[in-house]
Amino acid sequence: MPLRYAAPLLLLPASLFAQTSPDTTRTVALPEATVTGYGQQLPLRRTAAAVGVVDAATFERFPQNALTQAVNTLPGVRLEERATASYRLSVRGSTLRSPFGVRNVKVYYEGIPFTEASGSTPLNLLDPAQLGALEVVKGPAASVYGAGTGGAVLLRNRRPVVGQARAQVGFSAGSFGLRRYTVAAETGSATGYFRAQYARQTLDGYRQNSALRRDVLALDGELQASEKGTLSLHALYSDLDYQLPGSLTRAQFEQDARQARPSTPTAAGTVAQRAAYASRTVLLGGTYEHRFSERFSSRTTLYGTTSAIKTPFLIDFERNTQLGTGGRTTLNYRTALAGRTLRLQGGGELQTSFENSRNYQNRAGTPGPLRYDDEIRTLTGFAFAQADYELPAGLLLTAGASYNRLRYHIHRLTEAVTPPFAAYQVTRDFRPQVSPRVALLKEVTPRISVYASASSGFSPPTEEEIRPSDGSLNTALQAERGTSYELGTRGTLLNERITFDIAAYDFRLRQTIVTRTDDQGTQLFANSGNTRQRGLEAAFSGWLWRMASVENVEVPTPAGPAYEMRKVPGNVGLRAFASYTYNHYRFGRYESNGNDYSGNRLTGTAPHTLTAGLDFSESHGFYLSPTVNHQARIFVNDANTEAAPGYWTFGARGGWRRTFRKLQLDLYAGLENATDRRYSLGNDLNAFGNRYFQPAPGRNHYGGVQAGWLW
Repeated sequence: MPLRYAAPLLLLPASLFAQTSPDTTRTVALPEATVTGYGQQLPLRRTAAAVGVVDAATFERFPQNALTQAVNTLPGVRLEERATASYRLSVRGSTLRSPFGVRNVKVYYEGIPFTEASGSTPLNLLDPAQLGALEVVKGPAASVYGAGTGGAVLLRNRRPVVGQARAQVGFSAGSFGLRRYTVAAETGSATGYFRAQYARQTLDGYRQNSALRRDVLALDGELQASEKGTLSLHALYSDLDYQLPGSLTRAQFEQDARQARPSTPTAAGTVAQRAAYASRTVLLGGTYEHRFSERFSSRTTLYGTTSAIKTPFLIDFERNTQLGTGGRTTLNYRTALAGRTLRLQGGGELQTSFENSRNYQNRAGTPGPLRYDDEIRTLTGFAFAQADYELPAGLLLTAGASYNRLRYHIHRLTEAVTPPFAAYQVTRDFRPQVSPRVALLKEVTPRISVYASASSGFSPPTEEEIRPSDGSLNTALQAERGTSYELGTRGTLLNERITFDIAAYDFRLRQTIVTRTDDQGTQLFANSGNTRQRGLEAAFSGWLWRMASVENVEVPTPAGPAYEMRKVPGNVGLRAFASYTYNHYRFGRYESNGNDYSGNRLTGTAPHTLTAGLDFSESHGFYLSPTVNHQARIFVNDANTEAAPGYWTFGARGGWRRTFRKLQLDLYAGLENATDRRYSLGNDLNAFGNRYFQPAPGRNHYGGVQAGWLW
């Protein structure tokens, strides 16, 4: 049999190894990744944009209870966990606008818009074990993904190997009451695949009032419906329930980092109010791709989603019922112009949602008198077009633009028991925006390319920002608008032993949305003026030691393919990786409450972050993956007078992986925060009462087993 390489992913720790058919170890990944990026399925070296990829192997080298560590291997990307499963994502920008959740970044799940029409993105619905790839397009992604100044995140679930069927079970346990159970079944063929996975996770939590329970069922299938058509269907069900411990002052953080926000003489704390978040969500979507000819194809996606959410917090008890639908279609055409390849792409996306939101007074975790009852209807959409033109001398020119619309209609149905929330109807229609992008790439050598790009984007307020939980309505809030200029280079050196990816950018944001927290923990938002965000991102990986092997390799000949024995790079050895981010983020003109913060460092952004590690594997199946993480000091208020200290953390996962004919076995154990460093991950910015800190778990360990049976 010929040697088969897995699809490679550049510059990531995950790209050291990729999953394959039954083998004692993992197959080496070569530096020729194909990414979705801007929709053209081009090799990464031919993509004129900063794109980072996390594959399944990266998720596996960390504990599977959270997404944070795997995602944070990407330079320029920061995922924080304020409470268990309460994610906050930043792509080339501060978390200034994101007290919780995801802002100004568009997320897609198997090609389905996962960011809701209202602008929210529920990453906490997903289980890390289901993901096979996470691709991040950094910066304004106007030409293909519509509104957004931060970029786009493309999620894909795991897929079975062609010609293989497998059933798999797994169990792991760890510190602070961690328990995880997974069951999966999959089959793949040349004409399609089917995969089902169920995951259950429970956790007592590092802090008071931080327990979690999550059940996730994911179903994915693809079928070649005809010679020219392919149909894929996806279903996701998530039942999530986790507690909210709340933020602490510095004195409380240093005294006891495991406590929840305590009660005061004037206000109850999170334990007394049983602060928590619970949701049940169903997402159904399908995509049909039709190839009219070798030059012309179309891809159409339709989806529907519904969820029920219950959130008791310090003052209010919120019950939300949401229903969302939408679709996306893309047309692709390839032709020639002046003897050079021209690829054209165009299409549109439309999303609509209806939400009924009722806010009650919170009485120790049960709803009290009604405060207000709202219905929110949201309609958003965009049309886009893009062209890629192959020029002489190894140049590639990309140009595109999108036209974006957004409308909110908020109807307060009932005058609340507690004034001043009177009934009203408000429609907010944001002015249409055109967001262009142009980029030029040059292949310096067959393995090294350089590129330059200029793009603009806009990011309208989300429904939570216009309508915060204190019952007010922020009709004055404007959309953010930004322009980005970027230079980058990527490639391989020393006979493909070292890969690198370096990018520098200058991003200027106007009408920047900032946040503050009032005495009841409510997040309020306002436009701040402008910011300038300049940064450098670098990622490197390479073999320190690698064992060669002899394989039967397919060789093309005039008479057809033949096979011969050749020495090829082996799949065992020692490899290192590192990713580094430098952020020089500053407020431009910014005044708030009579204070002038112009020129201050941007709140919530670390000037330096670093992730580095080793991946060791040997021929008997033993492996070890140590990792170090660093984040520099972060200012947590606009005045730059309070800061969360920087930190270093160390962790490692090791184990033994082996295949015995049909049986696949993986025994593993890991240690996180080995030095028991006390630090805050996901700080509350500009918090009332100086409650800035959300303590991260101390030293913790885990271990488990995963077994699969092949057919």
